[in-house]
Amino acid sequence: MKNETYKDNLKRIADQINDTCSRVNRDPKEITLIAVTKNVEVDTISDFLEIGHTDFGESRPQELVKRNAFIAESINHDRKMAGLNPDQVTYLPRWHMIGHLQRNKVRQILPFVGYIHSVDSLRLAEEINTSAARLGLEHKVRIFMQVNTSEEKQKTGLAVGAVIPLADQICTLPNLEIVGLMTMAPHTDDLQKCSFCFGRLREIFEEIKGENIIGPSFQHLSMGMSQDYIAAIEKGATMLRIGSAIFNNPNGQL
Repeated sequence: MKNETYKDNLKRIADQINDTCSRVNRDPKEITLIAVTKNVEVDTISDFLEIGHTDFGESRPQELVKRNAFIAESINHDRKMAGLNPDQVTYLPRWHMIGHLQRNKVRQILPFVGYIHSVDSLRLAEEINTSAARLGLEHKVRIFMQVNTSEEKQKTGLAVGAVIPLADQICTLPNLEIVGLMTMAPHTDDLQKCSFCFGRLREIFEEIKGENIIGPSFQHLSMGMSQDYIAAIEKGATMLRIGSAIFNNPNGQL
């Protein structure tokens, strides 16, 4: 019953995304809803995969590693029991690393993470680049640069003025691909403050696009969470990181 409620919540949010996109003349297909799975049971993730929802976000590298291993083992077991080829996969999770990432945790997640949303220093970017080379990855690691548009001291992320200089440096690293920018708005009921932060990120994004600092892969804005994703869509978000609005976390946002 609990998972049915989660799926109903997912449908409700999808409807709100569609309605908002219609109001601001956007295509909802531009938007990816990332289900943030902190404190969510692994069986719930499996149920979401069964209905075709594949994008999941984790803020803790160790949890991401454990959850990915459990789900991969479960899928392989189910395929064997059904007499299917283990290589025939319908749905696998696409993991988004959305939290602060320490350099000593990079190598653990690189083999299976789809996107890293929280690159906020050259040292971290260099570690990702080096680890990708050592692991022999056949693809570039897709990253977002995290920007502290709210200028809150307790938050990680680049200062606004540091974004373009870092982008120039990261573009010299052969194993990385900058796909966009990420920010977190203040945790407040004042949606005007949230909208300002999202609008500021959009301005930086457009400035970078206009100067052709990064190639065609640069096309995403990761912004908007459970309490402010409507405002984020209005300002151009392409990836929403939503937890509590799906999973009814009584302690607030995930």
